[in-house]
Amino acid sequence: MNFFKSCCTILLFILYPILGTSQPITVCSTCPLQSIEAAVSKAEAGATILVKAGTYQEHDIAITKPITIIGQDTPTIDGEEKGSIFRVNADSVMISGFRLKNVGFSHTTNYAAVHVFESSDFTISKNIMENVFFGILIERSKHGEINGNMISGESDAEFYSGNGIHGWNSSHLMIFNNKITALRDGIYLEFVDDSEIAENESWGNVRYGLHFMFSNRDNYYNNEFRENGSGVAVMFSKFINMRGNRFYKNWGTASFGLLLKEIYDAEIEENDFYQNTVGIKVDGSTRISYKRNNIRENGWAVKIAGGCYTNIFTQNNFSYNSFDLSYNSKMNDNKFYENYWSSYTGYDLDKDGIGDLPFRPVKLFSYVVNRTPETVILLRSFFVDILNFSESVSPVFTPDNLADSKPLMKPYQ
Repeated sequence: MNFFKSCCTILLFILYPILGTSQPITVCSTCPLQSIEAAVSKAEAGATILVKAGTYQEHDIAITKPITIIGQDTPTIDGEEKGSIFRVNADSVMISGFRLKNVGFSHTTNYAAVHVFESSDFTISKNIMENVFFGILIERSKHGEINGNMISGESDAEFYSGNGIHGWNSSHLMIFNNKITALRDGIYLEFVDDSEIAENESWGNVRYGLHFMFSNRDNYYNNEFRENGSGVAVMFSKFINMRGNRFYKNWGTASFGLLLKEIYDAEIEENDFYQNTVGIKVDGSTRISYKRNNIRENGWAVKIAGGCYTNIFTQNNFSYNSFDLSYNSKMNDNKFYENYWSSYTGYDLDKDGIGDLPFRPVKLFSYVVNRTPETVILLRSFFVDILNFSESVSPVFTPDNLADSKPLMKPYQ
């Protein structure tokens, strides 16, 4: 019996630190702990901190141990524009359920509502971030989840704003179901590999809805980018998959739905490009598959600059764009087949759903407008129709083989 009691005593001694931290640490205006920073300082590794409703005027709360911080009934943390609010430098940290507002502004320091540095297995979820410089800033971190946050700034100029979600030199990030507006870039990623960005809404941002560079093997699904300075800029990356995204009403003299700059081995499929100045702008990008996209009512559907090779356009719907395709090179090994073109006027005598005559999507007038933009005022003139017809009969400015050999008679479903 004494041996049994001794074993129980030893077991309780071992488990006491764990059992002792099983209850959350509570922060509220009438609690023994009234400061989130004080609760974080007191908490042991693995602890949960429960912050009750109220307003807490705190900033630069340093988290250097694995803890969970949960807001109950959306408490507000007011940074009073003095700096960042949370600064995370530990693994296995969760921050959820807060209203974080009034992040500091600086031309030399990147202040953020949540700044994550050299961390892994972290979660930032279901927070409301208002009047931020940067919303969520992630540096040298991996295996993080950013989910269900609402992030907004008050920016109307690129010079005075940061980004909603900013990732640098990180990997294996899951960024999904966030809503981001009124910042410089909604989402900005640089040297961020093996990550997924899905179900986000990014609108009304000064520069881009999404901007990423030097980021490889990333997937972008079912996001919406609307009414930004420009939609999405993708630069110097490879093995990119963009599927099911919506690019709406990104208007301006230099705006576009999607820009591809020196991209290799990518899939652009099942996206919707609607009422952008340029639907897709491509420069120096190779081995791209464009498949089953809706490209409708844009100024230019697709603008291709030199150095774009071995790309395939198939089963896309080009519907009622002012210009279907702009192409500035005499060389072409890109393939176009089985696309629907609303401006196609051919016939289908054998009723197989494919036009009997090939379709040339590059019009002579688009070549003229590229060189002299002011001539766009002649777009609907009879003279332009004559120019375009003459180029289709005897191509001079466009490659002879740049044609859809199997144009669809009806939109691809």
